[in-house]
Amino acid sequence: GSSCECEPGYRMVSSNGGFSVTCEKCPENMSGVTQDGWNCITCPRGLTSKGNCKCPNNEILVERSVDGVLLGEALCILCNGSEQSFSASDASGSRCVRCEQTFIQVSKSCDCNSPNILTGGLCFLAREGLPPKGVAVVRFAQLGVTLASAWFLKNLQSSAFACWLYSNLTACQALGNMCVMNMNSLSSSSTDACGLFQYIFVSTARVGVVHSIPYWRHNLPWLYYGDQPGLASQVLEKNHFPTTFTFKGTDKDVKLKFIAASFDAAGNFLKWQNLEGGLLQLCPDTQTKLNAAYVFGTTYQQNCKISVSKILLDFANPVFYDLFLEYNGGNGQQHLWAVPVLNLNLQYNEKFVNQGSNMNNWLLTRRFFLVDALSGKENDLGKPPRVIRIASKITISIRLVSHTQRGTIYPPLITVAYTDVLVQNPETQSVMVSFAVSYEMNQREAQIQTDIALGVLGGLAVLWSLLKTAGWKRRTGSSIIDLQTVFKFLLFYAGDLANVFFIITVGTGIYWLVFFKAQQFVSVLLPLPSQEEDFVTYIACAFSLKALQFLHLLVSQLAIDIFFIDWERPKGKVLKAVEGEGVTKSTAAPVSIWRTYFIANEWNEIQTVRKINPLLQVLAVLFFLEVVGFSNLALMDASSSLSRSSESYVAPWSRILRFGVSAALWIAIAMLQIIFFAVIYERFVEDKISQFVDLCCVSNISVFLLSHNCFGHYIHGRSVHGHADTNMEEMNMNLKREAENLCSQRGLLPNTDGQTFQISISRKMRLNYDWIHETLTRKRGPARLLDSSANTFEQSTRAYNAMNKFLSSFIDHVHKEMDYIVKDKLLLERILGMEFMEPIEKSIFYNDEGHSFTDVLYYGNETTLLIFDILFFSVVDLASQSFVLAAILTYLQQEIFRFIRTTLGQKNLASKTLVDQRFLI
Repeated sequence: GSSCECEPGYRMVSSNGGFSVTCEKCPENMSGVTQDGWNCITCPRGLTSKGNCKCPNNEILVERSVDGVLLGEALCILCNGSEQSFSASDASGSRCVRCEQTFIQVSKSCDCNSPNILTGGLCFLAREGLPPKGVAVVRFAQLGVTLASAWFLKNLQSSAFACWLYSNLTACQALGNMCVMNMNSLSSSSTDACGLFQYIFVSTARVGVVHSIPYWRHNLPWLYYGDQPGLASQVLEKNHFPTTFTFKGTDKDVKLKFIAASFDAAGNFLKWQNLEGGLLQLCPDTQTKLNAAYVFGTTYQQNCKISVSKILLDFANPVFYDLFLEYNGGNGQQHLWAVPVLNLNLQYNEKFVNQGSNMNNWLLTRRFFLVDALSGKENDLGKPPRVIRIASKITISIRLVSHTQRGTIYPPLITVAYTDVLVQNPETQSVMVSFAVSYEMNQREAQIQTDIALGVLGGLAVLWSLLKTAGWKRRTGSSIIDLQTVFKFLLFYAGDLANVFFIITVGTGIYWLVFFKAQQFVSVLLPLPSQEEDFVTYIACAFSLKALQFLHLLVSQLAIDIFFIDWERPKGKVLKAVEGEGVTKSTAAPVSIWRTYFIANEWNEIQTVRKINPLLQVLAVLFFLEVVGFSNLALMDASSSLSRSSESYVAPWSRILRFGVSAALWIAIAMLQIIFFAVIYERFVEDKISQFVDLCCVSNISVFLLSHNCFGHYIHGRSVHGHADTNMEEMNMNLKREAENLCSQRGLLPNTDGQTFQISISRKMRLNYDWIHETLTRKRGPARLLDSSANTFEQSTRAYNAMNKFLSSFIDHVHKEMDYIVKDKLLLERILGMEFMEPIEKSIFYNDEGHSFTDVLYYGNETTLLIFDILFFSVVDLASQSFVLAAILTYLQQEIFRFIRTTLGQKNLASKTLVDQRFLI
């Protein structure tokens, strides 16, 4: 279908190839066309379907004289088959040649008369012991098609007879090739190509074997490794390959030197061919990238789609390969190691199934082909095939010996999967093909160690979650185990289990990154993509559980109770007119609310302050991955270089290495940020948390917040100067006196500096707080406290004043029935994050020098936020294989949750403290 030709009865006048052809009809008296198509000629014996002259069997067609002059009429000359010449016409019918030797041996002539057997152009003497009559059919199992192959009809029986009778090397190879084209079918009841091969193989045990290999008979091709169950595991695992490989060494140590013996379909040996250069790779590519497939340790993957028309053009005649791996022996000589083949399309076999990972069920073979466009031809070998068979997936597997330290491997295995294509429209049909070189090792031990670590750490996580739940129960002032307690335990356990999965996955990723990339003598190989599924599942579990913990943290922080205690007292009195009475009364001068608003704004600002800069974190990780080139460490090759040439082959990504590299960078950059901010920035530039505590003291405002029902934090901001609502001169004077130690210290207790406390309040204290708080949150106002005729704003104002007065009097030990004590926490209490003493009669203030009130802010939960960011980044990257997209989406989710935390936290602050939300900016 790629060029034009003249129709029968027409000769060519001109032809420039392709579609540029001019034809002319031959006259009636010279209706035939010469074999070359350029002239017309008279044909006395008639015409073929193509319009050429034809001659009877054993006669040759002569169209020109000896000197090349065209004859007016074609001649049919009989070849002399007598004993003096033994000549007959050749296959083309244009020359007399010597008869095939079997004719002369059997009949002493060029005829093969009965009872002799004529098959495949050969003559055989009919006798007992000949191989049975072969079944010249080929089965294409994927299509459910069985057809009579023209190639098999012509050559199957003759190849079997010639191989059996004469041990003809070419005939035996041809028979073996036909068996390979029939997918190495081994059926005890069939006499197809493989059945005939097996018949000859069994019958020639006496002739000996080649190179002491019991499956390789003299004169026969080596097709099988034997049909004993379990033999495949012995071949692949009993003996080690007798040389070692390194990642960083000379060329002979780092390259796999595969070499193939190639044969044509007729059994002729073609040549030895090196696999470098893309012999088995159907997809076109540069020489450098094609040769990268055989660099030891480089996982190679090549996929492409090829049109059927190109396949028919490039692979019209099948080539068969016996693959070997070349190595140097101890004496310096070169040796060859036969590479077994696992044919996934094995047919008609009762004992073996070449699927799955159980080697005992495998039947290993030796010979394979890339494209078979020959056996699928019906009736006429000159016509296009009806079906073609293509090696659509070829994988060379290299397996590392367990516990090796010197790069010892098992014998390689080449796995071939064929695709049957019914040829209908070659120009539009296409086939997806792939070629891969994979490296693997037994990951069972690593999996066991991971399972042990998961079990141990998971058990510890249960205990830690139980302790957290017990501490939470104590802080809520409840001792009843109810459904809420179980739910809370599950939330705690989700967070702790997420940490377990995170530790295991990060440890696994960094382990493979360091030990695989840094090794010289190969001792470990990366897990295959199919072996990474558990790892990806762990990451997914870690992210899901950490997301649940993060949402729980967010909800908890948005529901805290907080109040700003204003210690400022009125300065003097003012005259105020009383509405409706026409008189003025003397009342206490009002205290400015601006200090409270100011503190509320500062608290609102520090709610989402973190120990790192999130934008800088994302940009730095992306910079090191994409610009510096750390992402190249995630490629499944032995190179530890951060740069790659644009012309070099780029290996597939390892999901484990991608996670290991990105997580290591996230953690390293975050640690550097935390150290920088803690040691330098917060010490010499700005420490917002400490500044907030100082600001509270300067503003004469304390912060009382409850994160649990009976537990919270207290920031003592009572001014040592008695008041803070003053002018600039007096403020500066107060600060100067404090700097020169001319006044008392800021602490809650005399002669101490402790301003921050963890508080564990009694049930009675909590009841009083809730009683006043109901009105503060504008839900309902108790008649005993508020005037029923007052409007909502006035009620809230009175409730605010009542709460301020109640909490300030509580701090001043006014309520003896609700008093408190101040003490230090035990070391074990600090470690476990719980309190051993229960505040039954008196509340307990625990000295806190670490600003633990940040637990209700982003600042005190940096670990949770950082792990969530890492897992979010990793999940997006594993799903998209794009660090850039992962960075963008990670930053977006940070900003979205920061906006949610700020907006809802602002509403909660306004609701709980009576600070008008309009003043929170």
